[in-house]
Amino acid sequence: MVCKNNKSIRIIQAVIVFFLFLSCQTVPKIPDMPEGTLPLAKGASVYVIANAKQARPIIELLPLEELNNKKARQMLEKTDSFAAAVFPQTGVQKMQVAANGNYPGLSGLAFIFNKNWKKQHNESGGSYWYSAANGLSIAMSTDRAFVVSSVDKTPVDPVTSASGVTMPEGFNEFSRGYPLSCWMEDTTPLINRIFNEKEMPIQLTVQYVFINLYPADSSDSQNKYEALIRLRFENAFQSRGMAAIFNLAAGLMSNDNSTIASILFANPVVQNGRSLDIKTKRLTEKDITLLLETFLL
Repeated sequence: MVCKNNKSIRIIQAVIVFFLFLSCQTVPKIPDMPEGTLPLAKGASVYVIANAKQARPIIELLPLEELNNKKARQMLEKTDSFAAAVFPQTGVQKMQVAANGNYPGLSGLAFIFNKNWKKQHNESGGSYWYSAANGLSIAMSTDRAFVVSSVDKTPVDPVTSASGVTMPEGFNEFSRGYPLSCWMEDTTPLINRIFNEKEMPIQLTVQYVFINLYPADSSDSQNKYEALIRLRFENAFQSRGMAAIFNLAAGLMSNDNSTIASILFANPVVQNGRSLDIKTKRLTEKDITLLLETFLL
């Protein structure tokens, strides 16, 4: 009789654990995204796409405090690819991530038994988990994860319910085959600041900045990466004129090894239709950090 009771208790316990597991699965309602769009909110300063496995050494250098969060690192280890958006500090959210991977261990009991995570419900009938301790909102299934870091540490639905953000013309082709790529929406102030720091008051109007980061073909362990940067202008006439200005600036800054200029002006720029392509020098980890801080912050 005792044996039967123990067996019944074990069955009941198993059923309870099973339903707890189901209850803490936050299977998000994901709207269909048109081809060429990312499931991220509009209004970011920078959008990033990456192969998480190939780009892991670069991701470790990203100047984002959210990556120091234990759960974020756990998710990264189980992620195959992701798209991310970094927003201006004047908005509601700081960063948003949409990832693909294998998350069975994270989408189960990890949230429900952690007092720092509270379940939230959104207007579309879905749910997500929120931690006020670090301002993170997370919605996940076994193969997809969505994360938002909020500015004022209030709950923000991590799943974009709108039509997402459309990739700029040419970005998909530009980024194909690279481990980590990004584009910038608000580019002119950054480019002008780089020139103004060297007392060259050149005002440029750049539509987009595209960046690819990739391993360099080098045996030097201290110079592991290179970057290809594309500046896209309104037309070929502008890009041709800017090519002459950039190459002039490169000559004037050739002896400067202390700033971002030494990275951007190491090689002559190449006109590519309405765009200018800049291949950087081989980058140390310090160079990559400087490049990322300049373009992401």
